[in-house]
Amino acid sequence: MNILITGCNGQLGNEMQLLAKQNPQHKYFLTDVVIPEGVNASVLDITKKDDVEDFVGKNGIDCIVNCAAFTAVDKAEEATELCRLLNSDAPGILAEAVGKCGGCIIQISTDYVFDGTGHTPYAEDAPTCPNSVYGTTKLDGEKAVMAACKNYMIIRTAWLYSTFGNNFVKTMIRLGKEKPSLGVIFDQIGTPTYARDLAVAIMTAINKGVVPGVYHFSNEGVISWYDFTKAIHRIAGITTCDVRPLHTSEYPTPAARPHFSVLDKTKIKQTYGIDIPYWEDSLRECIERLK
Repeated sequence: MNILITGCNGQLGNEMQLLAKQNPQHKYFLTDVVIPEGVNASVLDITKKDDVEDFVGKNGIDCIVNCAAFTAVDKAEEATELCRLLNSDAPGILAEAVGKCGGCIIQISTDYVFDGTGHTPYAEDAPTCPNSVYGTTKLDGEKAVMAACKNYMIIRTAWLYSTFGNNFVKTMIRLGKEKPSLGVIFDQIGTPTYARDLAVAIMTAINKGVVPGVYHFSNEGVISWYDFTKAIHRIAGITTCDVRPLHTSEYPTPAARPHFSVLDKTKIKQTYGIDIPYWEDSLRECIERLK
């Protein structure tokens, strides 16, 4: 297959690049809006319909993995136009282009499509109710993909981290080494997702054949941000930082966060035969790679 990976410089995009080397049976086209020196990729603005259709057509793209998104949740509350362009419009443009060629698209979405007021793991058919600009635009992106391409796979994920880019794990390691104490939210519950594990799931779906639908993916287990931080410091060997629990009300942010973000992964495990690692096992692997 000819596979287009957008947002190749992001956390998931970089993990997909590494995994591509282990799956040489496909041909990969890596794109982003800015390409670092030494990276074999192309510049592609996925918000421009003509450019996307030209790229997909010329390169005979069979599958698009859209890793590109506006993910600055708080900034999205002000940068609404740019957020909508990247999270809502662009996925529809990509889906339409590959759909015309009879191909498929894998769109990465988020737990923020739910308001987080539930208390049992969210299944794919649970009613959506985003309460932030980011969540609303990502949900609109899901709808745009479904409307434009019948061969779609939407994967909602949560609490993404990796060895690449800026993320919670790397920030907590840095702050843990710099500060004598930290306050971290304890009343928001969810499951971390190691981007490498998500990339493996995506590649499995590609190799087995995309079964259209909405899916959920995160690592196994349930934890709070506070407990996650304690685990990060323990595994990283940080002993000089006192981590204390905070209520959400003590750390106000422009965008509302879901208090409960646990996703039910039954569907993706049964459909593709995927074994999902426990969150702490994946965290250990990531921190070892960072070392």
